Amino acid sequence: MGYQKLQANRAAVVTPSDTANIPNISDPTIPNNGCVIFVGVGGDLRVSTTGGDDVVFKNVPTGSFVPVQVVKVFATNTTATDIVALW
Repeated sequence: MGYQKLQANRAAVVTPSDTANIPNISDPTIPNNGCVIFVGVGGDLRVSTTGGDDVVFKNVPTGSFVPVQVVKVFATNTTATDIVALW
């Protein structure tokens, strides 16, 4: 059984994109293997998960963490802003 990391040691601002995945900030040549998302200003958040799911989290409150392993934040259908990826 795996465990969930409780603290992050890396963080990066996310620019939502319908085409580009969130880059791996340690080594951009290696794909991002999933990160947790912090939402600074609430709204809807459309993501792609490490499992390949495309899902919209509706009405994510300001200052929330989304504890799902995410590889992409889509621009389409995302109204939340000030999004940060945490590893």
